[in-house]
Amino acid sequence: MTNAATLQAPAARPQTGGVAATMKALVYLGDGKKAFQAKAKPKIAVPTDAIVRMVKTTICGTDLHILKGDLPTAKPGLILGHEGVGVVDEVGPGVTSFKRGDRVLISCVTSCGACAYCRKLMFSHCVNGGWILGNLIDGTQAEFVRIPYADTSLYPILEGEDEEPLVLCSDILPTGFECGVLNGQVVPGSTVAIVGSGPIGLAALLTAQFYSPAEIIVIDLDEKRLGIAKKFGATSVINSTDGKAQDAVMRMTGKRGVDTVIEAVGVPATFELCEQIVAPGGRIANVGVHGKPVALHLEQLWDRNISITTRLVDTVSMPILLKMVRAKRIDPKRLITHHFKLDAVVDAYDTFGNADKTGALKVIVES
Repeated sequence: MTNAATLQAPAARPQTGGVAATMKALVYLGDGKKAFQAKAKPKIAVPTDAIVRMVKTTICGTDLHILKGDLPTAKPGLILGHEGVGVVDEVGPGVTSFKRGDRVLISCVTSCGACAYCRKLMFSHCVNGGWILGNLIDGTQAEFVRIPYADTSLYPILEGEDEEPLVLCSDILPTGFECGVLNGQVVPGSTVAIVGSGPIGLAALLTAQFYSPAEIIVIDLDEKRLGIAKKFGATSVINSTDGKAQDAVMRMTGKRGVDTVIEAVGVPATFELCEQIVAPGGRIANVGVHGKPVALHLEQLWDRNISITTRLVDTVSMPILLKMVRAKRIDPKRLITHHFKLDAVVDAYDTFGNADKTGALKVIVES
């Protein structure tokens, strides 16, 4: 792992002789195609921009959705990625909190800090930003990235701090925490079920333990991931391959159901399972990205006093999570299974995209 002293020294600026500087990046080419190729190095576009030299990034399930063509906002030619840590290479004249050479954590959500949504702490719906990195503008799976509204979209990394666990604070930890645990209103002594033990489900599992629920039941089809969930703190696990997960939950809870159920997959069958196992007065917190219609069985739920929440991560919990990581109350590195160099990012995608065979949870891609 690169040490802090090395990270403090910004990369030498290329001598271009009047020719535009270039860099290497992972580029979405449309129709499921991607390539690691040369792109123009980003420049300061407005005074509040910063250019960050990437040190470590990762791959998100949302990147796979883009490659499948599920997000029409992402156009061919886009550099993918919305997470990572790096070193500030250049700042615009409007940036006051950061300078060249600072080590920084990049938020997956860009916040202007001034619009009506930002004032409500709904950064994901910022009218000037939101989730734009690797979606509407070039992202972080590159040697350099332009960060709009740098003062409110970057977080400083402490001197000598291990940056690797912080990569997972860009997106996955706040997503599991905000969309699952906080929206699900997990409280001490409550019963929680997490449907899906992929990276997001495991992030919800780790952060749900902040609130000391009495039981955390994790449900999945993959026995290996259920084993990981057990190691990460699940009190019980259920393999739903036989289609009888509802019966198992009802046996465990005295036919009552669970107080909070977190949907962390994003397919109709798993959301409907959440509807079946939520207790009267309980909450269904949706985290998964749904690309198909889902049946809402109000004929069964209309009188049960339940709440259903949806959310795109706002990263408002970033300061809390950073404190918890620094206090060693949570160890995000437990989610990291593979490491790759940036020039092997295509291999990293193959590994991450075939997690059922490779056992991948989160991969780290290092520049």
